[in-house]
Amino acid sequence: MTTLLNRETRVVIQGITGHQGTVHARQMREFGTPVVAGVTPGKGGSTVEGVPVYDAVRDAVQATGANAACIFVPAPFAKDALLEAVDAGIPLAVVVTEHIPFHDMLVMYHYARAHGTRIIGPNCPGIASPGYAKVGIIPNVVFRPGRIGVVSRSGTLTYEIVNGIKEHGLGQSTCFGLGGDPVVGTSFVDALPLFEADPDTDLVVLVGEIGGTAEEEAAEYIQHHFTKPVVAYIAGRSAPPGKRMGHAGAIITRGRGTAESKLAALERAGARVARFPYEIPDLVAEIAARGARR
Repeated sequence: MTTLLNRETRVVIQGITGHQGTVHARQMREFGTPVVAGVTPGKGGSTVEGVPVYDAVRDAVQATGANAACIFVPAPFAKDALLEAVDAGIPLAVVVTEHIPFHDMLVMYHYARAHGTRIIGPNCPGIASPGYAKVGIIPNVVFRPGRIGVVSRSGTLTYEIVNGIKEHGLGQSTCFGLGGDPVVGTSFVDALPLFEADPDTDLVVLVGEIGGTAEEEAAEYIQHHFTKPVVAYIAGRSAPPGKRMGHAGAIITRGRGTAESKLAALERAGARVARFPYEIPDLVAEIAARGARR
């Protein structure tokens, strides 16, 4: 999906001098991502993993041409980090940070939208296009270049499913980890049109979970606007009523957001629905072997 990640992608890591920033800078570079700069205020002029560090994002952009940001800044400072990236003209910002206050994310979301920056996250594993670039923390070893798109609210399920696709001899075009917070910068409905327009994606795996209405909204979009096959899975089918789930976005209200309502909506939209994660690679392989479009 070269509209987001391509051979021109150049990444700046905000918070590169912290442990997570340093570790994942190395792993992004091993994936083949051009990590051209890091930013930590007060540490400009140093280097991390051979990457030059700047005091401000604008300085990094002017010096290196960075056009994507990966934010590892702690939650109390994540809003300012994102606003700084937007003001520097960064068009894509992946916010890995979790525990960002709800009202901070509302500010981040609307400010980024108003200035033409796409946010992936927060509280997410990021985005990857094998053969092009990875921005985030998804393990390198699970990927293989191919024609399967993946979009998911769950980080660890993303890893499991992407790896299962690889073990079936298939690969991925682009993988989105959207994040599990109530407000995220990119939703299923935002991601699906990108896959629809992507000539390198033949089918899409959609991984949702209980809580919210994002999957029902995705099902409506699929039914009316999406022409490629969809394989879907909803986590949380066996969650006891009233059980608090780990993701802040996994909140069920007045009967909406249940696994049953999401599964029914996706089935009505024509998606192939898996009962368990291990069924997904088999369904994907079956559709890929047919080479069929809905």
